Amino acid sequence: MTNLSVVPGSTPARTPDAAPSDAASTSGSDVAAAPVRGRRLPPNVALYVLASITISFLASSSAPTPLYAVYQAEWGFDPITTTVVFGVYAVAVLFGLLTLGKLSDHVGRRPVLLAALAVQATSMIVFATADGVPGLMVGRIVQGLATGAALGAIGAGMMDIDRPRGTITNAVVPGIGTASGALVSGLVVQFLPAPTRLVYLGLLAVFVLQAVAVALLAETVTRKPGALASLAPEIKLPRAVRRPMLVAAPVLFAVWALAGLYGSLGPSLARQLTGSSSEVIGGLILFVLAGVAAVSVLILRKAATRTVMLTGILALIAGVTLTLVSIRDSSPTGFFVGTAIAGVGFGSGFQGGIRTVMPLARPHESSGVLSLLFVVSYLGMGVPTVIAGFLVVHAGGLTTTAQEYGVALIVLAAFALLGLLRGGRDRAAVLPGEQVDGNV
Repeated sequence: MTNLSVVPGSTPARTPDAAPSDAASTSGSDVAAAPVRGRRLPPNVALYVLASITISFLASSSAPTPLYAVYQAEWGFDPITTTVVFGVYAVAVLFGLLTLGKLSDHVGRRPVLLAALAVQATSMIVFATADGVPGLMVGRIVQGLATGAALGAIGAGMMDIDRPRGTITNAVVPGIGTASGALVSGLVVQFLPAPTRLVYLGLLAVFVLQAVAVALLAETVTRKPGALASLAPEIKLPRAVRRPMLVAAPVLFAVWALAGLYGSLGPSLARQLTGSSSEVIGGLILFVLAGVAAVSVLILRKAATRTVMLTGILALIAGVTLTLVSIRDSSPTGFFVGTAIAGVGFGSGFQGGIRTVMPLARPHESSGVLSLLFVVSYLGMGVPTVIAGFLVVHAGGLTTTAQEYGVALIVLAAFALLGLLRGGRDRAAVLPGEQVDGNV
């Protein structure tokens, strides 16, 4: 497919047949684009296409959230089943990340994305035809594997095109996807017929269109040997990112544990506090959390990385504290305000974690390092959620479990804060063009 040779740490020469639009990066990346034939999308458009895939994948992952009440009413399962279904998805994503996360470094971004889109489309068919919990479980597993395979390739592909913009985009699009999927699904459930089919069929159409767009992308890496070996799960950190990873990992775990709480138990809490049975309310609470997270990433994109991390941790502690008080006082207004503040923590903490680590990874390491960041994140989202589901059924109910979960989040965030303060400001990566805050 290509005539280029890549030597790690060097800039590969472009062959004469490489088109101008195949430039690897507008930011000086040393990953060269493979020469392609035919017409390809320009880099800026390609960046938007890749971002849209992350949005649609995470929208599809949050789409079932407002539907859980419908499934529960039709199939008669208890709350622990909801959290297990949620946790199964996280485990599948983890498996996909660990086994397929580095594959695009060897075979190219486009083949991995096309395969992931095909598998994701298949999962939509499984969801649309599911008639019980087993079908729902299978759909979540297939969906998780596709997402795990795609996340590293998408994120690395965006950084191949434009490293600074790719780093920020990697942080902002998960919030947009999660927010839009939850809200749109809630609206469909509330106002349109056959919601358990219509949501997934709509997403299926999106994935087909995105596959066409991916086929028009220029490849940004050259093939290299070792594809089969890359499938063996391996936790390997390049030396340059080891210390920053120790700072970022607790923050990522904490903010995604927050997302797990809202994705699994949030809709039930919102309906209980508001006294409403509307499925829009169930989707709205996750929309507030993830939507505010996405906005906070954009607002803080030029702030110093350390400032962003501190903002994330402190906002998470403040938001969860207000949420706990609101649950105790049965205040829906306080619950939504606390959720919005916690959303700042989610977005800032996730952005800060990525910006602390990713700029220090070399281009040929990008997908592997980014996959490892998502492994930490999905561990945070999946493991506490399943434990919470067990506690809801066997140890005190929804309100008590939510309060205990919130307290655990505050303690975890406090440990993350200590780690950040001990890490020292010189351990945080600074993106090109950002200003270092001398007061932090």
